[in-house]
Amino acid sequence: MRKFLILAGVFVSITAAHVVFGQAQGVITYEVKVNLHKRLPPERAEMKAMIPEFRTTRAQLFFTDAESLSKPLIEDEEDEIGSGGGPQIRIAQPNNEYYLNQSSGKFISKMEFMGKDYLIVDSVKVSPWKFGTETKTIQGRVCKQAFYTDESIPDRKQEITAWYTDQIRPLLGPEKFNTLPGTVLAVDINNGERYMVASKIEFRPLKKNELKEPVSGQKISSSEFTKFTQEQMKKMGGSGGMIIKH
Repeated sequence: MRKFLILAGVFVSITAAHVVFGQAQGVITYEVKVNLHKRLPPERAEMKAMIPEFRTTRAQLFFTDAESLSKPLIEDEEDEIGSGGGPQIRIAQPNNEYYLNQSSGKFISKMEFMGKDYLIVDSVKVSPWKFGTETKTIQGRVCKQAFYTDESIPDRKQEITAWYTDQIRPLLGPEKFNTLPGTVLAVDINNGERYMVASKIEFRPLKKNELKEPVSGQKISSSEFTKFTQEQMKKMGGSGGMIIKH
């Protein structure tokens, strides 16, 4: 009941936000930096000599006053690292999409795993955010701090710190980080293991098909998808999107 009341309160804030921010729409581009060495399990520590420490990609968040779609900006299908006759490390970027409809409270995740798309249709889940006192400026917007511990994946606890601004609109952010009373412009996962930060903010009319509700993929529940991917990851030795080719 308490979670419902919190969620209802957050969604009520949208109505007030519309008065302030109007029918704003546009796209936010994020730089996404992943520490590949931190993501390696202890038993794969020898792979540090075979791959760079960091990999940087980009993602985009398309939004209107009531909808948003977060997805990667696919510039290279994959990276292959290695030379000579040694093994090649292929780092694939999953084409995951996250769609939020604030009017209906519907949240859809289209997840790519091992070359197949899975569709998770759910309602918005408000994360147990706690609010800090620190602030920082990102792309000219003053941002406030919020954080929580994500324990949704067994044996993979994640410390999440987000920076959000109330100068755009509430309930907007990359991926699943969209339940704060503002727009999330940066997310730090596990103290630098993965870091997303806004590199560009554009207010403009969206082009046709830039923001579409994902509909393709095998329908699966969130718990079923987590269980399935964890089982497959164990079979692959916990290397995630890194595949060793000899």
